[in-house]
Amino acid sequence: MPAVTVLPADGIRVTDYHTAGEPFRIVTEGRPPAPGDTVAERYATAVGAGGSGTAPRPGPLDALRRFLVQEPRGHAGMYGGFLVPPDDDGAHLGVLFWHKDGFSTACGHGSIALAAWAVDSGTVLAGPGDRDVPVRIDVPSGRITATVHRTAGRTTGVTFRNVPARVTARRVPVATSLGIVEVDLAHAGACYASVRARDLGLAVEKAALPALTRAGREIRAALAGHPATWNPDGPLLSGVYGTILHEDLPDTPEGPRQRNVTVFADGQIDRSPCGSGTSTRIALLADEGRLDGGLTLTHESVTGTVFTGRALPGGDPAHGIVTEVTGTAHRTGEARFTLDPDDALGAGFLL
Repeated sequence: MPAVTVLPADGIRVTDYHTAGEPFRIVTEGRPPAPGDTVAERYATAVGAGGSGTAPRPGPLDALRRFLVQEPRGHAGMYGGFLVPPDDDGAHLGVLFWHKDGFSTACGHGSIALAAWAVDSGTVLAGPGDRDVPVRIDVPSGRITATVHRTAGRTTGVTFRNVPARVTARRVPVATSLGIVEVDLAHAGACYASVRARDLGLAVEKAALPALTRAGREIRAALAGHPATWNPDGPLLSGVYGTILHEDLPDTPEGPRQRNVTVFADGQIDRSPCGSGTSTRIALLADEGRLDGGLTLTHESVTGTVFTGRALPGGDPAHGIVTEVTGTAHRTGEARFTLDPDDALGAGFLL
């Protein structure tokens, strides 16, 4: 059983949100030190020398991740983040994202939840009335700007402007147990592989989740080391993070509408439409000319929740376009987690 870091006397304090159904646990007090001058350096510390995002080396930050994400305090679908200092005074806060398998370089649903928390908690002052409040967040892949929408003093939604999204490969043949399919690759803080579910003989629905998850894992494994998954900023930002299995729905008056299930890390399913994944879908649709004239993507999850997104004018899909994704986040509770020294399962486990 992995050892858990020594906890502060007052335990670990967290605030939980969900964004379009996907959980996000914000560690507000009790995190061990995260050495580094930037969030990217702190991410490298969390992953550890010789580690990767989905196979981090043992250390205090990873031990606390396991403690919070695994049962009995979490579950295999849990997601969260450690608050860390931003890179400089240009941002309000920084964050290290984590999930059941390790750490991630980007997380759109987490950014939406974190921006909502920052305003709801008073960390970023909003003031009364109807207004939009900017929240700048440093993440391992760069700086994002979120806009928290407020009506009558309450948060009603969040729009985040992601790091540039770029298409790196089209129609890459990949062999799966369901046949050979063509996959598109794009980066938006993390690399995602996109494939039409129907090309696998599948539909994006809850009943098909076991098959969709298996296909997503197979595609991710098959693309390991593919040159289009490489990020010029280094290996910690490279490699396929998630597979997006999508299907077209009837267009809305505002633009295309799609449903997806995103399988990320080692088979974790995103309950939301996936924020950074939505950015890559926007880049790919823009490349196809389907978002010309300022059209908006309506992006549904397998649970039926919705993000909307658009490409800002300027840029191009090959070298990077700026995307904006809008969704909602809601607080679900607060907790103080402790560890009983006599608890044999206290450090956490997964089934």
